[in-house]
Amino acid sequence: MTLTGRGPFARRKKEKSTEIASQWKLMYWKFIKHKLALIAFPIVAILLLLAVFSEFFAPTLPTLRHQDYMQANPNGLQWIDADGRFHIMPFVYGVTRETDPHTFQRIYVHDTDVRYPMGFVVRGPEYMLWGIIPGTIRFFGPVEAGAPFFPMGTDQLGRCLFSRIVYGTRVSLSFGVISVFFTLIIGLTLGGISGYIGGIVDDIIQRAIDLILSIPGIPLWMALAAALPRDWDPLMIYFGMIMIMSLIGWTGLARVVRGKILSVREEDFTMAARLCGASDARIIVKHMLPSFASWIIVSVTMSIPASILGETALSFLGLGLQPPVVSWGVLLQDAQTVQALALQPWLLWPVAFVIITVLAFNFLGDGLRDAADPYAR
Repeated sequence: MTLTGRGPFARRKKEKSTEIASQWKLMYWKFIKHKLALIAFPIVAILLLLAVFSEFFAPTLPTLRHQDYMQANPNGLQWIDADGRFHIMPFVYGVTRETDPHTFQRIYVHDTDVRYPMGFVVRGPEYMLWGIIPGTIRFFGPVEAGAPFFPMGTDQLGRCLFSRIVYGTRVSLSFGVISVFFTLIIGLTLGGISGYIGGIVDDIIQRAIDLILSIPGIPLWMALAAALPRDWDPLMIYFGMIMIMSLIGWTGLARVVRGKILSVREEDFTMAARLCGASDARIIVKHMLPSFASWIIVSVTMSIPASILGETALSFLGLGLQPPVVSWGVLLQDAQTVQALALQPWLLWPVAFVIITVLAFNFLGDGLRDAADPYAR
């Protein structure tokens, strides 16, 4: 007897090879087709790594002052020396300070006779990782201690700007993530209650949203930030700014959540849960919110850049975080004058990090939004 491909065994084998893709798998297939989102994803991952392990990736401490290199211009890595020889590992030249005979301005020039080799996983000044674990190992830096390695220059106190930017990544990114976390809790809670219960509760919440939205956002941020006591310690100011951003930014999320709750309130799965005796809180948390969880993820991703920009703007104006806290907005306080920009343009490097971060999160949010859209082709 000859077996052919048309018998019941062949049909059963074909059925077993059939795969049913879940919603998350469909989102993944759509996401990998978004080229800008694929570029933004590793950038966001690198920024998160810098934020978590700032002490390891920063060449030196953010508060370490180099008295001989105040307001020094960036000295980049070199692979080819003055004699034209190529070096496998990069190096930096020595730096000498001179005075311009015409402008009497302090300038720094490379001393090509002195070279400091660079390397990976080198020892540097001692630090406390997350304030708990002591360490001296750095990801990249000069092999010799005390070498003048300032890839983005120094500020007026001789502190390495690149190291301060790396440390500022932790403060700025954590500010955006934590503020969006509280915004998410407030928006989901009030939006869910407003859409599910309705009636006078819905009217009160919606009128509160209208009141907050009727006030211009930036002046409201500035007024609330200026109201924070100046004698608070930096940690209190940090959490105070987070609460300000959260209490103002939940309105848009709550309104959209209310609309989505209204659209699924009378669905069959909601009615079945209600007939089974599930409480209102369980119906909202276990059944309604997961039905549009992909949209919540997209909303969170798109909200983080707004919080980072808000903190940067307020800190730049002197109404947000203050030194000795190191954030991108605090670092930009040194670049407020035209004279500073003319003489030390490298002080604007934090702007590049802000722009890259905002664009990366926006592109990532666009990719997630397209992937979560059930009507996208």
